[in-house]
Amino acid sequence: MSYNILKGKKGIIFGALDEKSIAWKVAKRAKEEGAEFVLSNAPLAMRMGEIKRLAEECNAEIIPADATSVEDLENLFTKAQEILGGKIDFVLHSIGMSPNIRKGKDYGDLNYEWFLKTLDISALSFHKVMHVAEKQDAMNEWGSIVALSYIAAQRVFPDYTDMSQAKAVLESIARNYGYRLGRQKKVRVNTVSQSPTKTTAGTGVGGFDAFYEYSDKMSPLGNASAETCADYCITLFSDLTRMVTMQNLMHDGGFSSMGISEDIVDMISK
Repeated sequence: MSYNILKGKKGIIFGALDEKSIAWKVAKRAKEEGAEFVLSNAPLAMRMGEIKRLAEECNAEIIPADATSVEDLENLFTKAQEILGGKIDFVLHSIGMSPNIRKGKDYGDLNYEWFLKTLDISALSFHKVMHVAEKQDAMNEWGSIVALSYIAAQRVFPDYTDMSQAKAVLESIARNYGYRLGRQKKVRVNTVSQSPTKTTAGTGVGGFDAFYEYSDKMSPLGNASAETCADYCITLFSDLTRMVTMQNLMHDGGFSSMGISEDIVDMISK
Protein backbone atom coordinates (compact mmCIF):
# COMPACT_ATOMS: atom_id res chain seq x y z
CA MET A 1 0.00 0.00 0.00
CA SER A 2 1.28 3.47 -0.88
CA TYR A 3 0.79 6.49 1.40
CA ASN A 4 2.63 9.00 -0.81
CA ILE A 5 4.78 10.03 2.16
CA LEU A 6 7.85 10.78 0.03
CA LYS A 7 6.08 12.88 -2.57
CA GLY A 8 8.43 15.58 -3.86
CA LYS A 9 11.49 14.18 -2.07
CA LYS A 10 14.78 13.53 -3.87
CA GLY A 11 17.36 10.98 -2.86
CA ILE A 12 20.44 8.89 -3.47
CA ILE A 13 20.33 5.12 -2.90
CA PHE A 14 23.64 3.27 -2.60
CA GLY A 15 24.10 -0.47 -2.82
CA ALA A 16 21.32 -2.03 -4.89
CA LEU A 17 22.92 -5.13 -6.39
CA ASP A 18 20.01 -7.43 -7.23
CA GLU A 19 16.40 -7.97 -6.21
CA LYS A 20 17.50 -9.64 -2.95
CA SER A 21 19.21 -6.42 -1.82
CA ILE A 22 17.62 -4.30 0.86
CA ALA A 23 18.63 -1.23 -1.18
CA TRP A 24 16.69 -2.67 -4.13
CA LYS A 25 13.58 -3.03 -1.97
CA VAL A 26 14.05 0.51 -0.61
CA ALA A 27 14.26 1.90 -4.14
CA LYS A 28 11.03 0.17 -5.16
CA ARG A 29 9.23 1.44 -2.06
CA ALA A 30 10.61 4.96 -2.44
CA LYS A 31 9.28 5.04 -5.99
CA GLU A 32 5.87 3.83 -4.80
CA GLU A 33 5.84 6.59 -2.17
CA GLY A 34 6.45 9.34 -4.74
CA ALA A 35 10.19 9.96 -4.45
CA GLU A 36 12.68 10.67 -7.20
CA PHE A 37 16.21 9.38 -6.78
CA VAL A 38 19.42 8.28 -8.41
CA LEU A 39 21.02 4.89 -7.89
CA SER A 40 24.71 4.38 -7.25
CA ASN A 41 27.06 1.47 -6.81
CA ALA A 42 30.71 0.66 -7.38
CA PRO A 43 31.56 -0.12 -11.02
CA LEU A 44 32.49 -3.73 -10.14
CA ALA A 45 29.22 -4.29 -8.27
CA MET A 46 27.31 -2.81 -11.20
CA ARG A 47 28.87 -5.32 -13.57
CA MET A 48 27.94 -8.16 -11.22
CA GLY A 49 24.41 -7.01 -10.48
CA GLU A 50 21.18 -6.08 -12.19
CA ILE A 51 20.94 -2.41 -11.30
CA LYS A 52 20.01 -1.38 -14.85
CA ARG A 53 16.74 -3.30 -14.57
CA LEU A 54 15.95 -1.56 -11.29
CA ALA A 55 16.72 1.83 -12.85
CA GLU A 56 14.28 1.13 -15.66
CA GLU A 57 11.55 0.01 -13.25
CA CYS A 58 12.02 3.12 -11.09
CA ASN A 59 12.70 5.59 -13.91
CA ALA A 60 15.95 6.44 -12.13
CA GLU A 61 19.37 7.28 -13.46
CA ILE A 62 22.51 5.42 -12.38
CA ILE A 63 25.68 7.25 -11.37
CA PRO A 64 28.60 4.85 -10.79
CA ALA A 65 30.73 5.72 -7.77
CA ASP A 66 33.29 4.03 -5.57
CA ALA A 67 32.05 5.15 -2.15
CA THR A 68 35.60 5.02 -0.78
CA SER A 69 36.64 7.72 -3.28
CA VAL A 70 35.89 11.31 -2.29
CA GLU A 71 36.36 12.35 -5.91
CA ASP A 72 33.75 9.84 -7.08
CA LEU A 73 31.34 10.98 -4.38
CA GLU A 74 31.83 14.63 -5.32
CA ASN A 75 30.90 13.77 -8.89
CA LEU A 76 27.92 11.74 -7.67
CA PHE A 77 26.43 14.49 -5.52
CA THR A 78 27.02 17.14 -8.19
CA LYS A 79 25.35 15.06 -10.91
CA ALA A 80 22.54 13.88 -8.64
CA GLN A 81 21.51 17.46 -7.87
CA GLU A 82 21.64 18.32 -11.58
CA ILE A 83 19.52 15.30 -12.54
CA LEU A 84 17.00 15.72 -9.71
CA GLY A 85 16.82 19.48 -10.04
CA GLY A 86 17.64 20.35 -6.47
CA LYS A 87 19.17 19.34 -3.18
CA ILE A 88 18.90 15.90 -1.62
CA ASP A 89 16.28 14.90 0.97
CA PHE A 90 17.38 11.35 1.75
CA VAL A 91 20.37 9.03 1.38
CA LEU A 92 20.56 5.26 1.93
CA HIS A 93 24.01 3.81 2.64
CA SER A 94 23.72 0.06 2.06
CA ILE A 95 27.41 -0.74 1.55
CA GLY A 96 29.49 -3.43 3.19
CA MET A 97 32.20 -5.89 2.22
CA SER A 98 35.00 -7.77 3.96
CA PRO A 99 37.84 -9.28 1.91
CA ASN A 100 38.73 -11.35 4.97
CA ILE A 101 35.28 -12.92 5.07
CA ARG A 102 35.24 -13.46 1.33
CA LYS A 103 38.55 -15.27 1.51
CA GLY A 104 37.67 -17.29 4.61
CA LYS A 105 40.20 -15.74 6.99
CA ASP A 106 39.78 -16.65 10.64
CA TYR A 107 39.45 -13.75 13.11
CA GLY A 108 42.78 -14.67 14.73
CA ASP A 109 44.51 -14.69 11.37
CA LEU A 110 43.18 -11.57 9.65
CA ASN A 111 45.01 -9.90 6.82
CA TYR A 112 45.35 -6.38 8.22
CA GLU A 113 45.49 -4.69 4.85
CA TRP A 114 42.20 -6.35 4.04
CA PHE A 115 40.90 -5.33 7.48
CA LEU A 116 41.59 -1.69 6.61
CA LYS A 117 39.75 -2.24 3.33
CA THR A 118 36.78 -3.63 5.25
CA LEU A 119 36.68 -0.51 7.41
CA ASP A 120 37.05 1.81 4.43
CA ILE A 121 34.30 0.19 2.37
CA SER A 122 31.85 -0.60 5.15
CA ALA A 123 32.24 2.34 7.54
CA LEU A 124 34.55 5.16 6.45
CA SER A 125 32.60 5.42 3.20
CA PHE A 126 29.64 6.57 5.31
CA HIS A 127 31.74 9.41 6.73
CA LYS A 128 32.94 10.30 3.22
CA VAL A 129 29.36 10.43 1.91
CA MET A 130 28.36 12.90 4.61
CA HIS A 131 31.61 14.84 4.29
CA VAL A 132 30.91 15.46 0.60
CA ALA A 133 27.25 16.25 1.25
CA GLU A 134 28.30 18.80 3.86
CA LYS A 135 30.99 20.42 1.71
CA GLN A 136 28.59 20.78 -1.22
CA ASP A 137 25.70 21.86 1.02
CA ALA A 138 23.82 19.15 -0.86
CA MET A 139 21.21 18.22 1.76
CA ASN A 140 17.91 19.98 2.26
CA GLU A 141 16.92 20.98 5.77
CA TRP A 142 15.21 18.15 7.65
CA GLY A 143 16.80 15.62 5.31
CA SER A 144 17.48 12.05 6.42
CA ILE A 145 20.54 9.81 6.04
CA VAL A 146 20.29 6.11 6.91
CA ALA A 147 22.92 3.35 6.96
CA LEU A 148 22.30 -0.37 7.46
CA SER A 149 23.99 -2.05 10.41
CA TYR A 150 23.87 -5.32 12.37
CA ILE A 151 23.87 -6.27 16.06
CA ALA A 152 27.36 -7.79 15.70
CA ALA A 153 28.51 -4.23 16.42
CA GLN A 154 27.53 -4.90 20.06
CA ARG A 155 27.59 -8.69 20.38
CA VAL A 156 29.94 -11.45 19.27
CA PHE A 157 29.05 -13.48 16.18
CA PRO A 158 32.30 -15.34 15.44
CA ASP A 159 31.91 -15.74 11.68
CA TYR A 160 31.18 -12.02 11.23
CA THR A 161 34.85 -11.30 12.10
CA ASP A 162 36.10 -7.83 11.06
CA MET A 163 32.69 -6.71 9.82
CA SER A 164 31.77 -6.47 13.52
CA GLN A 165 34.31 -3.69 13.96
CA ALA A 166 33.16 -2.04 10.74
CA LYS A 167 29.56 -1.90 11.95
CA ALA A 168 30.67 -0.48 15.32
CA VAL A 169 32.58 2.29 13.53
CA LEU A 170 29.60 2.88 11.23
CA GLU A 171 27.29 3.43 14.19
CA SER A 172 29.77 5.77 15.88
CA ILE A 173 30.08 7.83 12.70
CA ALA A 174 26.28 8.11 12.56
CA ARG A 175 26.19 9.57 16.07
CA ASN A 176 29.03 12.03 15.53
CA TYR A 177 27.96 13.21 12.09
CA GLY A 178 24.34 13.20 13.23
CA TYR A 179 25.25 15.84 15.81
CA ARG A 180 27.13 17.89 13.24
CA LEU A 181 24.50 17.81 10.48
CA GLY A 182 21.67 18.22 12.97
CA ARG A 183 23.19 21.45 14.27
CA GLN A 184 23.91 22.73 10.77
CA LYS A 185 20.77 21.88 8.81
CA LYS A 186 18.43 19.76 10.95
CA VAL A 187 19.55 16.72 8.91
CA ARG A 188 19.08 13.50 10.86
CA VAL A 189 21.43 10.52 10.69
CA ASN A 190 20.52 7.02 11.88
CA THR A 191 21.55 3.41 11.47
CA VAL A 192 19.13 0.50 11.19
CA SER A 193 20.28 -2.73 12.81
CA GLN A 194 18.57 -5.32 10.67
CA SER A 195 17.91 -9.02 11.26
CA PRO A 196 20.05 -11.50 9.34
CA THR A 197 18.67 -11.15 5.82
CA LYS A 198 18.99 -13.47 2.84
CA THR A 199 20.74 -11.00 0.58
CA THR A 200 23.62 -11.86 -1.74
CA ALA A 201 26.05 -10.19 0.69
CA GLY A 202 24.48 -11.65 3.82
CA THR A 203 24.54 -15.26 2.66
CA GLY A 204 28.25 -14.85 1.89
CA VAL A 205 29.04 -14.81 5.63
CA GLY A 206 30.18 -18.19 6.96
CA GLY A 207 27.54 -19.95 9.04
CA PHE A 208 24.79 -17.67 7.76
CA ASP A 209 22.12 -20.37 7.86
CA ALA A 210 22.83 -20.93 11.56
CA PHE A 211 22.76 -17.15 12.20
CA TYR A 212 19.43 -16.92 10.43
CA GLU A 213 17.74 -19.88 12.14
CA TYR A 214 18.96 -18.90 15.62
CA SER A 215 17.79 -15.30 15.20
CA ASP A 216 14.43 -16.42 13.85
CA LYS A 217 13.86 -18.72 16.84
CA MET A 218 14.98 -16.04 19.32
CA SER A 219 12.81 -13.25 17.94
CA PRO A 220 9.16 -13.20 19.08
CA LEU A 221 8.16 -11.75 15.70
CA GLY A 222 10.69 -13.78 13.72
CA ASN A 223 13.35 -12.26 11.51
CA ALA A 224 12.55 -8.95 9.83
CA SER A 225 12.56 -9.36 6.04
CA ALA A 226 14.22 -7.14 3.46
CA GLU A 227 10.76 -5.87 2.50
CA THR A 228 9.88 -4.79 6.04
CA CYS A 229 13.31 -3.19 6.41
CA ALA A 230 12.56 -1.16 3.29
CA ASP A 231 9.27 -0.05 4.83
CA TYR A 232 11.11 1.08 7.96
CA CYS A 233 13.70 3.02 5.96
CA ILE A 234 10.91 4.79 4.09
CA THR A 235 9.45 6.01 7.38
CA LEU A 236 12.88 7.33 8.36
CA PHE A 237 13.12 9.27 5.08
CA SER A 238 9.68 10.77 5.64
CA ASP A 239 8.65 13.82 7.66
CA LEU A 240 6.96 11.52 10.20
CA THR A 241 10.32 10.89 11.94
CA ARG A 242 11.75 14.40 11.97
CA MET A 243 12.96 14.24 15.56
CA VAL A 244 14.70 10.85 15.35
CA THR A 245 18.46 11.18 14.95
CA MET A 246 21.80 9.73 16.12
CA GLN A 247 20.08 6.42 16.90
CA ASN A 248 20.92 2.82 16.16
CA LEU A 249 17.41 1.54 15.53
CA MET A 250 16.80 -2.17 16.07
CA HIS A 251 14.72 -3.69 13.29
CA ASP A 252 15.01 -7.31 14.29
CA GLY A 253 11.66 -8.73 15.40
CA GLY A 254 12.63 -8.27 19.07
CA PHE A 255 15.88 -10.27 18.92
CA SER A 256 17.96 -7.56 20.64
CA SER A 257 15.80 -7.63 23.77
CA MET A 258 15.81 -11.40 24.22
CA GLY A 259 17.88 -13.53 26.58
CA ILE A 260 16.53 -16.91 25.52
CA SER A 261 13.31 -18.12 23.95
CA GLU A 262 11.14 -21.19 24.38
CA ASP A 263 11.99 -22.27 20.83
CA ILE A 264 15.71 -22.21 21.64
CA VAL A 265 15.13 -24.11 24.90
CA ASP A 266 13.12 -26.72 23.01
CA MET A 267 15.81 -27.03 20.34
CA ILE A 268 18.57 -27.51 22.94
CA SER A 269 16.49 -29.94 25.01
CA LYS A 270 15.86 -32.34 22.14
